[in-house]
Amino acid sequence: MSDLPPLVDSHHHVWDLDRRPQPWLDEPGHQPIRRTYGVDDLRLAATRPIAGRWLASTVLVQCVTSVSETRELLALADQDPLIGAVVGWADLTSPAIGDVLDALLSAPDGGYLRALRHVVQGETDPEWLQRPDVERGLSAVRDRGLGYDVLVRSHQLDQAIRLAERFPDLPQVLDHAGKPSIADGELADWERKVRVLADGSQVRCKVSGLITEADHARWTIDDLRPVWDVLLSAFGPDRLMFGSDWPVCVLAGGWDRWAVTVEELLNDCSESEKQAVLSGTATAFYRLPDPKERTLPCS
Repeated sequence: MSDLPPLVDSHHHVWDLDRRPQPWLDEPGHQPIRRTYGVDDLRLAATRPIAGRWLASTVLVQCVTSVSETRELLALADQDPLIGAVVGWADLTSPAIGDVLDALLSAPDGGYLRALRHVVQGETDPEWLQRPDVERGLSAVRDRGLGYDVLVRSHQLDQAIRLAERFPDLPQVLDHAGKPSIADGELADWERKVRVLADGSQVRCKVSGLITEADHARWTIDDLRPVWDVLLSAFGPDRLMFGSDWPVCVLAGGWDRWAVTVEELLNDCSESEKQAVLSGTATAFYRLPDPKERTLPCS
């Protein structure tokens, strides 16, 4: 198994409902995942390889706006060899953001913190990412060598474009491809904005979360292919990274069905292009250890 190319999952979550509430799980439609999930649950779910690659390393991403959660994720990364990096949260609007980041990074497990994220999709301000206090916080993120995960819905992509223009030296990755409206097929405006965003050479994009933007019960690969074609054309394989969005993906088919779909989408790609999407881009962006040097927890 160790001779096979590795698979990096650039986007997954865990949560312990006995320890920390997840209010977003109370929203309609989330009942199937309204329970505690740990890293071992992902190991059990990831029973299928993609293009011959078995899961070797992951990026653990924040769920709630809590520095305490970020500390817990860092501790978990320090304990579990599957986790190669953490995308955490800190209050970008706080005047103390620099001190908070310094404290996180100087902790014994702080080296796993590679990026920050805020749930901008939940903000009603159409210029939240351009607020002066937020930009001050983003400058603190940049100055500490961290990246930023951009979580917006398709109608908020203008904010992501302006962010890329104003912070050309901040490594950025668009989560879930900007959440295109796959279910209703309204992709023209999303495509136009994604292509503009991709002009920023510092911007990467996660091929993740697409099946939960489609019809959960009836989606097919044909529903996703137009989105994939745009992403491949706009970003190129060297700026795309696979993500499972596990366990949220359970709502629309789960790990195995998404793995089969990604493998089929990659059919016309060369081996080097597959390597970029399935490992290389995420490894470079999140500065992950070489997965080949890790003990593979899945088989």
